[in-house]
Amino acid sequence: MKKMLFGLVGAYRKIRLTWLKINGKTEQDVHEQRIISGKAWDEFCDSLKTAGAALVYGNAPTDPFSQAEGYRYLARLLRTGLDAFVEHNDPQFPTLKRMVHETAKIGADNPDNYYQNAQISGDYEYRITGKRNSIYYLSFHVMNGNYGSAEGIETCSEIETHDLTMNEDGTFEIILSPKKKGQNWLKVEPETTLLMVRQTFMDRDNETPAELKLECLTGTDYPAPLTAEQIDNYLSRVSLFVTGTPIWFSRWANDFSKHPNQLPLLPHNKQKGAGADKNLVYYHSYYQLAEDECLVIETPIPECDYWNFQVNNYWMESLDYRYFKIHINKHTAKYNSDGSVTVVVAKHPVNHPNYLTTAGHDKGTMLWRWYKPNKQLTPNCSVMKIESFSSSLSE
Repeated sequence: MKKMLFGLVGAYRKIRLTWLKINGKTEQDVHEQRIISGKAWDEFCDSLKTAGAALVYGNAPTDPFSQAEGYRYLARLLRTGLDAFVEHNDPQFPTLKRMVHETAKIGADNPDNYYQNAQISGDYEYRITGKRNSIYYLSFHVMNGNYGSAEGIETCSEIETHDLTMNEDGTFEIILSPKKKGQNWLKVEPETTLLMVRQTFMDRDNETPAELKLECLTGTDYPAPLTAEQIDNYLSRVSLFVTGTPIWFSRWANDFSKHPNQLPLLPHNKQKGAGADKNLVYYHSYYQLAEDECLVIETPIPECDYWNFQVNNYWMESLDYRYFKIHINKHTAKYNSDGSVTVVVAKHPVNHPNYLTTAGHDKGTMLWRWYKPNKQLTPNCSVMKIESFSSSLSE
């Protein structure tokens, strides 16, 4: 399917180039005219207006609080997109940036993760040098495609902590190239657009993220002057990202709203195009609770390298974990005597060590992750009155 799609794109490009040649023009001429006339900017601004459609898709909440967060979400995507695709979009001079962080959130971003991304291309070779330090988990993913597009992004190659060959002091080197080079290697392809790094904390307060440096090995020594074609294409990438990303995940949230207060397994085909880590098993869903209700989640814990659970808003942004306890993991959880875990979610405080707040939300999305579990377990969920649950604890 991929080959067919790229074949169609290639055929269209040839037809377009032939048409331009017949009319005595080049693609550069077209881009220059679009910039000079202001058409490129006008189309960019017009496209941003359409992004708001995601905020009323399906069962999206239309109360002022949710809609306000929705517009903030779009503004965050615009900020992220401009930074990634205009300021740092030269694959010959890549920059590892925190595209997703405390105030820029996409697709149920993991509060335990320190995300870093860089725009790269299959036309070049790269080297990552780094030192692991004390971070619990580290992974590198070469991605093909684009966020917001119909196909989304797909993993081309990946390497993680257990696969990395490191020196005694924790330093390492990874080569990114079409053909295998070195002990640590990541494959790039013609469709490659992105390097994604996930650093996962088990104990954020006491772990130090890895130190990483990314460099292009086969590019030029200095950036070339900006061209009309580049900025025209950059603006198109931003508009695709800002308009496509919220629609993609609004569809997810709409589907999740059909099974509230449960945590069913996310089918593998649903993960396709979202850049998910294949080693993770995801249980995505939706919560909807009254003022006096709590969601009680109970589950045994399988053997696994890592697990966590988080609470999001409807737009699949993790809630503000800087100030609120909205997630829990393998290290921070308090376990029952039999090794199982009980997690309690509610809008108002519940006297339980694994209580998570919805930070003012009556409804939203949620996610449980198992990382490399020895078996798949679906957490058991039930809605209770807060008073009844609290009484049961004292019995």
